Amino acid sequence: MPETVEIVRMRASKVGVVVSDRMDKTAIVAVERMVRHPAYKRIIRRTSRFFAHDEKNEARVGDQVEIVETRPMSKNKRWRVARIVVKAAEKDHEIARLNEEAGS
Repeated sequence: MPETVEIVRMRASKVGVVVSDRMDKTAIVAVERMVRHPAYKRIIRRTSRFFAHDEKNEARVGDQVEIVETRPMSKNKRWRVARIVVKAAEKDHEIARLNEEAGS
């Protein structure tokens, strides 16, 4: 008797910063990557913006989030917010704490 094998597809995931949360259940996430310039060989920063589905409207501007590939939700949405890595307010507190330590 043959066994049933469940195929689990590894979904692509990216980490980026929320740049807009004005739409209902949608966040725009900016993901940066470094690429080498083909002629000048200098490393340059490239930014891609992804429309991500945010079911509970939890992501806020400045939050660092992880997005995963998913089925098409609309014309532009192909990603889903998996989790909030760092909240924007926590990031500000961490930066302030590091600045205080550096000054001391």
